[in-house]
Amino acid sequence: MSAQGIISSIEAEQLKSDLPTIYVGDTVRVGVRIREGGKERIQPYEGTVIAMRNGSINETITVRRVFQGIGVERVFLVHSPRIAEIKIVRRGKVRRAKLYYLRDRVGKATRVKQRFDRSI
Repeated sequence: MSAQGIISSIEAEQLKSDLPTIYVGDTVRVGVRIREGGKERIQPYEGTVIAMRNGSINETITVRRVFQGIGVERVFLVHSPRIAEIKIVRRGKVRRAKLYYLRDRVGKATRVKQRFDRSI
């Protein structure tokens, strides 16, 4: 077996199958596993997906939210074991693949229209 075949077989084992189909513009709630001392808990992080990159095992989503008046973006490796769950809160109606323009907007201007033709 070639090195590429070995790598792809290991990656196939790590892929998650229970993920919803995520689109840019969606509002998602990502459950992140956090270790504190000897305990582990799941902390939700809710925000708008402003970018998606790569595919397969390396797929990442960038989620943006405004916390206490400051914009916070986190990049999540979708198939990481640290991600407990990804739940779609609402679908967004957008016309481009990257929503970096939301960084320059403040308040109600950051809202994304809701899309009703895709199910949650």
